[in-house]
Amino acid sequence: MRRLVLLLAAFGLGMSAPAVAQTYVYEEVVEQWVDVAASRFVSPQLAQVEQSAIAAFGPFRVLDNGRAALVDITDERSPAQFAAMLEAFPGIAVLEFIECPGTHDDRANLALGLMIREAGLAAVVPEGGSVRSGAVELFLAGATRQIADGAEFAVHAWLDDRGMGAWDYAPDSPEHQKYLAYYREMGMAADDAARFYAMTNSVPFETALWLDGAEMREWMGMPAPAVAETPRLAYADVPLVEPVRLDLEMALN
Repeated sequence: MRRLVLLLAAFGLGMSAPAVAQTYVYEEVVEQWVDVAASRFVSPQLAQVEQSAIAAFGPFRVLDNGRAALVDITDERSPAQFAAMLEAFPGIAVLEFIECPGTHDDRANLALGLMIREAGLAAVVPEGGSVRSGAVELFLAGATRQIADGAEFAVHAWLDDRGMGAWDYAPDSPEHQKYLAYYREMGMAADDAARFYAMTNSVPFETALWLDGAEMREWMGMPAPAVAETPRLAYADVPLVEPVRLDLEMALN
């Protein structure tokens, strides 16, 4: 696991990242997603999903009677498309996150997350799965969650239609509270919700903070996947790795 040291002061910290966030405005909602098209080819996982899907509903692909996958950007139509998918395939219990760049409509995205939770779907990010920007909120909506080591996540600060970011609003403003309320609705304790929200806002909107599967499991308080033990012929003394240190001066109390 790579070391991550953040010093957060009112959500402001500049970091380099391998991706660029783009802004699109739909009505009064800033649309946000992380574009990695220049450096990321169509993954084998995405190609396999597209080839094997038995039905499509907007960004969702039905894999079989019990599984669906998210493979594209969500927008204002996604809640209705999700509802239509469950109506046609009521046995769906698992939502796999394959290629998830984010959202074009943050309000609709949060509403979609509540629908995913209400439906009781399990959220799974398999090897090679990519969950970025607003899609992270959708992953949090899983009634249960599973993250493979080879999964990737990207977070960044939000920006509204007036060009103002998270750092421009008071900690108790409605703009912040809607996210904190959503995280609590997804089962986070208040302190954990504030800490996670601060982390997502620790890099500017134009960049991204990338986390691997193990790092996101840490943030979610999830154990590492169980691995089968293999016999060992000898044991070596291995120095302990210095634990990750995360310094956060919380902007929200």
